[in-house]
Amino acid sequence: MLVLVVAVLTAGLSAAAVAKPSQNAKGGPFDVALIGDIPYNALQEVQTARLFEELDREKLAFIAHDGDIKSGSSACTDDVYGKEFRRFEASRNPLVYTPGDNEWTDCHRPPNPTPEEADPLDRLAYLHGVFFPDDDSLGQKEIPLQRQNEDYPENARWQRGGVTFATLHIVGSNNNRPTTLPDGTVIGNEEEYRARNAANLEWLAENFDEAEEDGSPAVMLVIQANPFEEDTAEPSGFSDFKDALEREVVAFDKPVVLVHGDSHTFRIDKPVISEERPLNFTRVETFGNPDVHWVRAKVDPRDEEVFSFEPEIIEENVAP
Repeated sequence: MLVLVVAVLTAGLSAAAVAKPSQNAKGGPFDVALIGDIPYNALQEVQTARLFEELDREKLAFIAHDGDIKSGSSACTDDVYGKEFRRFEASRNPLVYTPGDNEWTDCHRPPNPTPEEADPLDRLAYLHGVFFPDDDSLGQKEIPLQRQNEDYPENARWQRGGVTFATLHIVGSNNNRPTTLPDGTVIGNEEEYRARNAANLEWLAENFDEAEEDGSPAVMLVIQANPFEEDTAEPSGFSDFKDALEREVVAFDKPVVLVHGDSHTFRIDKPVISEERPLNFTRVETFGNPDVHWVRAKVDPRDEEVFSFEPEIIEENVAP
């Protein structure tokens, strides 16, 4: 059924094509793996090991992990981050990772044994030190990345076949903008949100400027949050990003894909970004808890659509 759905969506995307084949495409087609929101429990630890075994058998340009390497209700202890870092480094394919809210903004939740592990900003600093030690991707075979700066090393950009790829650190839980819970508790950090939001908007504009200057046939952005379903809090932590993204997508006028996780529903569609539904824009949400599978992005810089997508189901991970 999933294959049928994607086939229909792909056909729809082709019918709605607005881009022309790029004259700046470099090289032939390649495949990318899109994953996220795993592992959340002991069963998914086994399933995630299976997933990486399958990915190791694939020849991939890279793996993009869109965040949430643990559940939001599990402890934010150093060993959890270290375990996933070692998994990423052991990957036979290059791996690029952007953090999720479960890794830091949600660490105010119990159980966290120390004040440091219950402090979201402490956990964010720890993530920076562990997962972004230099300007290369993770994995046994590294690819060079351009980092935004020392403050936001998780914001990265790279190219393959002339196509521009980038990560932006945009997370669930209203992007860490203060939100009042039903019990009256206020979570989030306005100062942190404002600084990172400004950096993200600057990085978004720079990525599209670079894509235009380089003649990129397409752009793929990877974030953690689902800004379409999560944009319900007031004030919104996503509205600035969506407004800016819509302007850039319309101006770019070539294929743009936004990859995200967060709401754990595999889908490929063309949502309204802020106020418009640009036909050159596609959203891909990756599999996530409880489904431990992956999405294959097939990238052909010489094709007018550039991107197509296939769900890759690991049979041993399918619930009986």
